[in-house]
Amino acid sequence: MGAVLFYVHDPMCSWCWAFRPTWLRIVEALPETINYRLLLGGLAPDSGEAMPIELQQRLEDTWRAIERRVPGTVFNFAFWRQCRPRRSTYPACRAVIAARKQGKEFEEPMILGVQQAYYLQARNPSDDETLIAIAETLDLALPRFATDLNSATTQAQLEQEIRWGQLIGARGFPSLVLETAAGYRLLDYDYLDPGVVLDRLENGV
Repeated sequence: MGAVLFYVHDPMCSWCWAFRPTWLRIVEALPETINYRLLLGGLAPDSGEAMPIELQQRLEDTWRAIERRVPGTVFNFAFWRQCRPRRSTYPACRAVIAARKQGKEFEEPMILGVQQAYYLQARNPSDDETLIAIAETLDLALPRFATDLNSATTQAQLEQEIRWGQLIGARGFPSLVLETAAGYRLLDYDYLDPGVVLDRLENGV
């Protein structure tokens, strides 16, 4: 059995947004003996409450810190003034699962759609209407997507993926975990250099 590289993420994790270009380069250069799989980590459960002002400021500061640490990463800070932020990423995670149910090929476009809405377009992916609008741009079957978005089955799938990520040793987001015959190993990575991961994979970790 070949090895599997798990990418444990949340579409509303700002560090995952910063890592996206490097992750895509890793995927493109993976050895043929290694497959990859995305796992949703579920950063924050459902909440209808407005995010406390202190937390909003802390996250906005994090965005600015990421722009400094990972050159090329861009955020639209108008989000914090135009939207009603909520500490709630499970809806966006379920949207990825709902899209995946209509075809594996829709998983990555939905992740990107959520990220672009959140980080570039100052739209709130904690809101169902934002997620449904993204689904429409992907030509998904909207009635099915809207039903799947908040179904018990989709929530159960998310909870299963969250537990799976925890069991294999994910530590925060993003996490890269390699599964081999010897077990699971958490990999170090660099936000700008895919070679940090690829060299370890080429050398058998």
